[in-house]
Amino acid sequence: MKKILMLSIVIMISGFSLLAQAPPSPPGDAGGSGGPVGGGGAPIGSGVVLLISLAAGYGCKKVYDFKKNNLAD
Repeated sequence: MKKILMLSIVIMISGFSLLAQAPPSPPGDAGGSGGPVGGGGAPIGSGVVLLISLAAGYGCKKVYDFKKNNLAD
C-alpha cells in the first residue's frame, strides 16, 4: 500500500517539474525552424478508411465465431 501511495505522489509531483518543448516559430521568422506545425499536410483520409475496414472485418469475424459456437452447442 505504501508503494502505491509513494508512486502516486511521485507521479503527481513530477508534473510540476516536467516541461514540454515550446512550439516552433512560424515560417519565415528569423529564429525559427520554418517547419510546419502538427504534421503539416499529412494525409489521414486513407488511414481512416483502413482502420474502419479493419474494424468492420474484425467485427464480422467475431459475429461469425459467436454464431458458429452457438450452433455447435
